Amino acid sequence: MSKAEKRTQGQSEQHNARAVLQTEIDGLNALKDSIDGSFDEAINAVDQMKNADGRGRLIVAGIGKSGHVGRKIAATLASTGTPAYFVHPGEASHGDMGMITEHDVVLMLSNSGENSELSDLVHYTRRYNIKLIAMTSNAESSLGKHADICLLLPKAPEACPNGLAPTTSTTMMMALGDALAVSLLHRMGLTPEEYKVFHPGGKLGQRLMTIGELMIDYDDLPLVDENATMDKAILMLSEKNLGSVLVIDKAGDLKGIITDGDLKRHMAADLLQKPVTDIMSTNPKSIEARALAVEAVSVMTQKPGHYISSLIVMDNNKLAGMIRLQDCIQAGLL
Repeated sequence: MSKAEKRTQGQSEQHNARAVLQTEIDGLNALKDSIDGSFDEAINAVDQMKNADGRGRLIVAGIGKSGHVGRKIAATLASTGTPAYFVHPGEASHGDMGMITEHDVVLMLSNSGENSELSDLVHYTRRYNIKLIAMTSNAESSLGKHADICLLLPKAPEACPNGLAPTTSTTMMMALGDALAVSLLHRMGLTPEEYKVFHPGGKLGQRLMTIGELMIDYDDLPLVDENATMDKAILMLSEKNLGSVLVIDKAGDLKGIITDGDLKRHMAADLLQKPVTDIMSTNPKSIEARALAVEAVSVMTQKPGHYISSLIVMDNNKLAGMIRLQDCIQAGLL
């Protein structure tokens, strides 16, 4: 293939890609305009389920591509504070139906609303009076007619040139699932700290890690009295091996800090006999204990090429601990 032919082919592929994205964007715009009172009903049903007695869960179900989307929606809901599980309709028909209780709400996904595999699960919800929310593009389908609440997807062409492969329809389902999850998150007023409970690992957990989770507590700090001499400070520096010593008064209040760098700058024959107050820096940088660890990293690295190795942690103007850049790096914050 010549360069000209490759260039022409590349332009054609780019055109196809833009056409796919535009088709799905048009579908999302239509979905946005179609949001109505049924969405409020769905949010209220799930919210009431959560607040009733603490036993309810949102059961998400779907077949094929809708099933894959359903798994993602269930994961998003669970990670934002709504107890949710995905149940495969086929497995439900062969024993897993007992996982669904009268306290739950079922969210069933099917673009056509006529998948035969869904029938057993639909009948189960009707028999035991379990709230059923349908997400479908066909309100007159078996699923749409039997559902208590119908989240209707607008009629929109699939991006597939044959109109067969689920593309636009699954994109709309995914987006509507996100809308449900975020709306429920707003309803419950989930804070960043609470959000971290559902994301203890990974980047989310790292970004929301508190200083208290990483800092060296007061009882483990290298501390010397303000009346001590440098021989005691150097022994403490060696014993704790944290790169610095904190100077405190009798009340335990911070008076200053002595770092490895301070020792190098004041190296002399009489260093061991000097008072620690002659060597210490009196205004060490500090941060509040309630701050996030990433804020401490920002303070310690704000001057490129001149990092601070540690920060004093204060709690209501009282010495609480120390957080080190090394520990932040090991936790994946940098």
